[in-house]
Amino acid sequence: MLKTWVVEPVCLPLIRRRCHACASESFRTSGKFRVNANHKRLDVWLLALCTACGETTKLTIMERMNVRSVRPDLLDRAHDNDLSLAAELLQDPAVRRRNRISLDWDDAWRLDTGGSAHLDREVIDVSVRFAAQIPVRPVRLIAEGCGLSRSEVERLLTEGSLVSAVRLGGKLSSDFAFTLKR
Repeated sequence: MLKTWVVEPVCLPLIRRRCHACASESFRTSGKFRVNANHKRLDVWLLALCTACGETTKLTIMERMNVRSVRPDLLDRAHDNDLSLAAELLQDPAVRRRNRISLDWDDAWRLDTGGSAHLDREVIDVSVRFAAQIPVRPVRLIAEGCGLSRSEVERLLTEGSLVSAVRLGGKLSSDFAFTLKR
C-alpha cells in the first residue's frame, strides 16, 4: 500500500542577504508590501527586517511597470499584504536572482506522514510530495518519517534495503518515492 507524505511550509523562510547596517546575513519578512505609483509607473517591493538590528530592506518585485500591464488581482493582493503572495514570490527564481537572495528553510517546514500506522509493516512504499519548493535532504525526511536515525537510514541505503528511482544524496525539492524493506 502506497503511503503519501507531504512536506509543507509552516512559515515563510528566512531570507539570506547581507544587512548593510550590521553585517547580519538573515532577514525575516512578514509579508508586507510597499506599492509606489509615480504617474503611470508602478513599483512594488516586499519588505523584510534584519533579524539582528531590525533594519528594513526592500526586495524588488516590480520596477517602473506601466500600471495597465500589472494584473489587477496581483496589485490587490499586494495592497492587502497577502502572505500567500509573499510566499509565491519568494519561490520565484527570477525574484531571488534579481534581489541576489537565497532562502533558508530551517525550521520553516514540517513533514506530515499521516500517522505512524505504516511503520510496523515489513515493506513500506512512500510517495513524498512537496507543497512548496523546499530543499530538504531525503535522508532527513526518511529518518524523521520512520522514526530512525540518519545513520540508520544511511546504513539501510548502502545495504540496498532502501531504494528509490532518484538519488537520495544531497537535497531535493521535488516529489519522489522510495521503498523501505525491513
